[in-house]
Amino acid sequence: MNNLKITLEYDGTDFVGWQYQENGRSVQDEVEKALRQIVQENIRVNGAGRTDAGVHAKGQVANFLTSKPVDEARLMHGLNGLLPKDVVILSIERVSEEFHARFSAKGRRYRYYISRRPTAIERKHSWLLQYNLDVAIMTECARLCVGDHDYASFCKNGAEVDHHRCMVQKAEWTVDGSMLVFEILANRFLYGMVRALVGTMVEVGRGYRPLEAFGSIKNSKNRSAAGMAAPSHGLFLEEIIY
Repeated sequence: MNNLKITLEYDGTDFVGWQYQENGRSVQDEVEKALRQIVQENIRVNGAGRTDAGVHAKGQVANFLTSKPVDEARLMHGLNGLLPKDVVILSIERVSEEFHARFSAKGRRYRYYISRRPTAIERKHSWLLQYNLDVAIMTECARLCVGDHDYASFCKNGAEVDHHRCMVQKAEWTVDGSMLVFEILANRFLYGMVRALVGTMVEVGRGYRPLEAFGSIKNSKNRSAAGMAAPSHGLFLEEIIY
C-alpha cells in the first residue's frame, strides 16, 4: 500500500468543520470526493486535527492509503483542479505505512486573531473587539497555561475523551499592528479548548474577572466556570508538528 501525506489549507467560513457531517459540507468530504475521482478507489483520509465549523487552517495534515501507483506532483495538480476554491493542497509526499496524520503528531499550533479596528479584508478571519483590553494581564493568563494541566474547564461539555490533560509548550499574546494574536502550542487540544481560553482571557482583559480568577477557573475543572467561547472565525490551525 502507498501511504500519502497531504498538507492543505482551507478557509473554514462555509464548512461545518474538517470531519464529515450530514448537516453540511466538510473539508474531509471535499478532499475524499476529489481523491476518489482521480485515484478511482474508495479513499478515506485521516486528518490531524478536527477543526470546528468556521475554523480555518493554514497547515492541516491528512494521510490516506491507496494500492494504486501515484505520481505526487500530478495528483496535487489534479486535486487543486477539482477542489473548491476554499481548499488548496500545499504538498503531497509519500511516507511510511506506519505514519498516521493524527496519531503520529507530536504537537499542534493554533493562532487566534483579534482585530482592534474594523477591517474589510480580515472580517471573516478575526474577531472584531474595540473594547479596552489589558494585554499585560492577558499575557499573565497565557503564562498560566504553560505546562501539563487539566483543561476540563475549557472543554465543551459532552466531549468524548479519556482525559483532559494537555502539555502546553507555548502560550502567548503578541501585538501585530491592529491585530492582537494569541498563539498556543500543545501536544493535544480538547474540543473547543482554544476558543474557551481566548474568551476567558478576554473577559479578564476587559476587567470582568481578576487575574487570580483565571487560575481558579483552570483548577475548577468546570466548563461553566470559564468564559464564553470566542467566535470560530478568528481561529487558525497553523501547523502540525511530527
